[in-house]
Amino acid sequence: MTIKLGVPSKGRLMEKTFDWFGARDVGLSRSGSDREYAGSVEGIDGVELVLLSAGEIPRELAAGRIHLGVTGTDLVREKLGQWEQQVEELALLGFGQADLIIAVPSCWVDVDTLDDLDAAASAFRAQHGFRLRLATKYHRLVREFLRDNGVADYQLVDSQGATEGTVKNLTAEGVADITSTGDTLRANHLKILGDALVLQSQATLFRSRTASMNDAERATLKTLKTKLRLER
Repeated sequence: MTIKLGVPSKGRLMEKTFDWFGARDVGLSRSGSDREYAGSVEGIDGVELVLLSAGEIPRELAAGRIHLGVTGTDLVREKLGQWEQQVEELALLGFGQADLIIAVPSCWVDVDTLDDLDAAASAFRAQHGFRLRLATKYHRLVREFLRDNGVADYQLVDSQGATEGTVKNLTAEGVADITSTGDTLRANHLKILGDALVLQSQATLFRSRTASMNDAERATLKTLKTKLRLER
């Protein structure tokens, strides 16, 4: 049996993850073409590389089908209710940083805080007869954040494409989205509310709390954690 390590299957996240492990003498590589989801691990025995989309990794960790996985903090906390009971954070990897924020049209000159948003949402409903819409892919995180901050008179609408474009396309009045620089938001004439940082996210190595392990796999995990300098 082997320890299964889930890693994003393409792009900058995959490359940076390979670099992070490689700097700790654990070589990860993709086999064959970009269409093949096979890989190999060098520098330690008993570890299998599983290439998945970043969005699949939280689910596979929670189901216990992989023992370790690299994905964004935002994806784990959005996709897994009571995430701490299902996975453990082993290491913040120092790349893939992005903030989950709430933004509204720049022309809303009197809306700069969550209290302002709450007041604007009440006025919007009184004027239009329906709740102010926030477009997002992060329903769980945004709903919990707004509840904790006393914002109630709104509705979340699902965004499957470019969230920033929903206001221009008149399908939402504001957005809750991931951003690293804010450039795309500004290009779409949106401004970030000053106190609406929902979550700071980055690529993180997680361990599944539900994956079963025998004695040999536990020993392999201990050896891997030592190589990765994670043993406390």
